[in-house]
Amino acid sequence: MGLIEEFRRRAPSAIVPVLCACAISYFGYHAIEGDRGLQAYARLSQEVTIAQQALAETGRERREMERRVSLLRADRLDLDMLDEQARRILGLVRPDEIVIYDEQ
Repeated sequence: MGLIEEFRRRAPSAIVPVLCACAISYFGYHAIEGDRGLQAYARLSQEVTIAQQALAETGRERREMERRVSLLRADRLDLDMLDEQARRILGLVRPDEIVIYDEQ
């Protein structure tokens, strides 16, 4: 019976430290693993980097398309670009030409 009596005597003084340790463990776990924790921050940072790379690639593609469209404008028509587009759309080829289609 000595062990149980010793536990009952010391238990009230141990409640506060045990509750504090539980609270620290709970908040520490969620600071790392939670929805707004360190791992979520790292994952979101990686997603932002990927999205920025996709945005840069899309911007490059858009600038290239704008350049090609500007070559077809009436005020400064590029005859080579017009010939290329006409051949592509209409499928016209002279007998002595070789056509290589580059799908983009």
